Amino acid sequence: MTVRSDNRAALAASSPRIQAVESADSPRPEDDWDIQPVLDWLVREGRLIPDPARLIGEMADRLVTAGAPLSRFTLGLQTIHPQFRTMGIAWRRGEKVVQQARPHGIENSPAYIGSPIQELAETRKPVRYRLDGLTPDNHEVLHELAAAGGTDYYATPMRVAHGKTPALTFMTDRPEGFRDSDIRKFHRLMDYLAPIAESHIGNLVATTLMNTYLGRVVGEQILGGLIKRGDGQVINAVLWFSDLRDFTGLNERMAAPDLIELLNNYLQLVGDALNAHGGEILKFIGDGVMAYFPAEDALFLPMVTANALAAARHLIDNVEAANDARAAGGHDPVRFGVGLHVGPVTFGNIGTEDRLDFTIIGPAVNRAARLEGLTKELGVPVCASADFNAVCNEELKPLGRHTLRGVTEPVEVFTLP
Repeated sequence: MTVRSDNRAALAASSPRIQAVESADSPRPEDDWDIQPVLDWLVREGRLIPDPARLIGEMADRLVTAGAPLSRFTLGLQTIHPQFRTMGIAWRRGEKVVQQARPHGIENSPAYIGSPIQELAETRKPVRYRLDGLTPDNHEVLHELAAAGGTDYYATPMRVAHGKTPALTFMTDRPEGFRDSDIRKFHRLMDYLAPIAESHIGNLVATTLMNTYLGRVVGEQILGGLIKRGDGQVINAVLWFSDLRDFTGLNERMAAPDLIELLNNYLQLVGDALNAHGGEILKFIGDGVMAYFPAEDALFLPMVTANALAAARHLIDNVEAANDARAAGGHDPVRFGVGLHVGPVTFGNIGTEDRLDFTIIGPAVNRAARLEGLTKELGVPVCASADFNAVCNEELKPLGRHTLRGVTEPVEVFTLP
């Protein structure tokens, strides 16, 4: 470990302040503090706290109560997330704990380049700066910490068995800074904190992956143990099936990067509309979206069907706005269709013994998909079934009886008024 200031290690030999820190390491019992109560708490109680931000807040408060010269503490985790590169938890003495996510690309920003955290990531060794001896060449974040009253800053990696190495930072506003005995105690703390942090990292990654690829509701069920082939339940739900028009033609006419961008933009609009009104995406099927609105009790069906219609209108409005922008750029409009149905479905695991898919199956799913296909033939953006219309408080526009592929008898079809 080296103590750095304006010219990093070179200043250590000449700085009176750093010499004072070193001479202050002679035993002074009245200034010493005992970390053992904090370690005991971590082993018995802290490890059982499910919220990592609360864990860090309580731990840091206990360190201060024990006498640790700590004014700021952070834990930085590199995670697997479609939107964020890192998740950070920051504690400041006397303030609420702050949990903050950093987006992908942060590593290319001025906030990261040249920072102590970049130095830590590249060297994989502890980094230390005296904050009362900075020069304009030091990174902006160090000047911000000094302006907040910091005198000594210490950052270190925390070794874990799995995943990317977390980073811890410690700051004090004590005039003489940290003593070497403080640093040793912080490293002892890490030996106890590391396995706890690693369990939180594992849970965060598992939860994120489940939510990203399967959705929140399905992810919760699988993490709750619904993992065996054949596990499932029959639920009543409003089914949504939507599809992009002329996707095959778009594949032929557009370059792959442009097509992927268009598809992602469209699917984002679908997801935004569903999320805003309580819908849950179950899966993407190429350009198609299979989603559902859970209805635990038949009494809730009027509200749930209203939510599904609100999501459809939300999507129509957003796609129209997007098409205005596409027209201004000389591009063809995007068209889509939505099929809506209500009924019981089996919600659970199918597949091989060691490769499963969590899905919904049943006649209701088939009908929702066939109704979506009918939107193109009838020239409307939404087709709903008679079963949907029967439990919907809104008066829908009848489109007559039509034959759905795979369904023996013609069925009544409705659309938005």
